[in-house]
This record gives sequence, C-alpha cells and structure tokens, in this order.
Amino acid sequence: MTGDPLTRIRLVQGDLTGITADAIVNAANSALAGGGGVDGAIHRIGGPGIMEDLRRRYGPHRSCPTGSAVVSAPGLLEARWVIHAVGPVWWGGTAGEAARVASAYLTSLRLADDLGARHVAFPSISTGAYGYPVAQAAPVALDAVARGLRDAARVQRVTFVLYSDDVLEAFETALATLAAAAG
Repeated sequence: MTGDPLTRIRLVQGDLTGITADAIVNAANSALAGGGGVDGAIHRIGGPGIMEDLRRRYGPHRSCPTGSAVVSAPGLLEARWVIHAVGPVWWGGTAGEAARVASAYLTSLRLADDLGARHVAFPSISTGAYGYPVAQAAPVALDAVARGLRDAARVQRVTFVLYSDDVLEAFETALATLAAAAG
C-alpha cells in the first residue's frame, strides 16, 4: 500500500473490547494464560472461546516469547481474530525493551496482514502492569507500526485504542513528533 503510513494510524480513547476491527491485538502474557488489564478484559468480554482456541492451536503448555505474537479466534468480540502480543516488562530501558516492544507490534501487524486483516486495533503494549513508561513506549510503538504499514499488503488502517487521557496524550505527542520528522 502506498502513501504516508502515519496517515493510516488513528488514535482514540476508549475500550479496546468495544472496537470493531478485523484483528484486535491483546497485550498478553507469555503463558497466554489470561491476566489483568487489557488481557483480562479481552478474555472476560470475548468469553471462554478465546482460551479454548488458544489451547486447541498451541496446546496445554502454550507459550509465546516476548516480542512475538500468536493468533486466536475472537470469541464474542467484534473481530475476525485476536492477536496475542507479548511485550516486555520494563527494567529501566537497559534490557532491550524498545526492540522487544517494537517486535511485538511488528509481529502482530505482519500476522494481521498475513491473515488478510484490513483494520487492526492495538492497545498500548507493556505500559500497564509491565511498567513501560508510556512517554517512552508511544514513539516506539508508532514508529514500529508505521514501518510495518509500509510493508503491509492488506492492512489499510491501524487504530490505537488507548484507555486513558494521559496515554492518549502521550501517543498524540509522539505521533505529532513523528509526522514533523517525516515532514
């Protein structure tokens, strides 16, 4: 797809589980076991079909390495797929966190593109319970998604669904900075 990938990124405040998209990305843990935050909400609203599909696809001892992602059925969510992306725990920025969170976004976007998704909805990966400072995570996330959109054959639009005003503001600032640098 041609054109500036930054124009294909939207930022909204809201609840990711209420978004209609081809693929919804879950901020998952490496055991793919459900959890709190975004992960808990996706499993709660999506219902047990998500976990059943994860077990069917990846077995009872399933896992996903940090920086990677896997796909499942959406359960009751308004999507065709849920992509479970595992971001890093924040260790002060010296343990390769930026590369690993970027990889989680890029892997998710590639999976969505391979599946034929046209619209992908992301949360802010690793900025909740994993402690990644949102002001540092937002530019990494947006840059990774913009790079991924350059190579995407099918994905036309990415929506970041951000839970709070402060997270939305951090992403808006980062997007404006990236657009100015690309300008």
